[in-house]
Amino acid sequence: MRFRHLQGSTFKRWDWVNFAYRRPTRDRRVESCHVYEDSISVDRSLPEDERSRLLSPLITRSAADAARKGLSLTLVRPRKAKFIAKLKSVADIAEERDAFRLAAQQTSIFDKELAELDPSPFDFRFQFEDDDGTHNYQNGDWETHAMFWRWKKMHGETEALTRMAEVYNEHYPAKGMVFALGNMAKRPQTWQLLGVLRLDEIKQNDLFG
Repeated sequence: MRFRHLQGSTFKRWDWVNFAYRRPTRDRRVESCHVYEDSISVDRSLPEDERSRLLSPLITRSAADAARKGLSLTLVRPRKAKFIAKLKSVADIAEERDAFRLAAQQTSIFDKELAELDPSPFDFRFQFEDDDGTHNYQNGDWETHAMFWRWKKMHGETEALTRMAEVYNEHYPAKGMVFALGNMAKRPQTWQLLGVLRLDEIKQNDLFG
């Protein structure tokens, strides 16, 4: 879904949205669907006190646990999570910029905004543990990159990274944090970190009360 082109239908992370869709022709993953972008409408924002009740039943022990259940999208509560920002090389940034331009040329209508997109100078990652062991995932959460650019503009690069580390290494873990993980249609054994969510932990009996 091309979020940059949803004019009049922009939605935030915790918004309820309605849309029409069809099953993809080649992607057999259970959660996959082709969204008709023109059909998207925002219903309402999900209140904070309803989020855990909605999403907690979707949490699995690990990506491997989700795979055994036939899932391609899951939520995992990480343990001992550590947010890392590693400076990319000039070559890596140039390679990403070329990839953006190539992707822009492959769309039905040339995507000028994508072609001019400036890659983040940092490789944001998370080291963490779950029931399947220790992992080191690249952070593909678009809100993390938006957070960096916003805070860099407001406070400078060093302060932006300090604030991000406080959010992901202190504030989120203290209150409750989950990772949204998903695999790839062509490489289902490869799982990626798609999103970082602030989600309260609730007791089992609270799910039904």
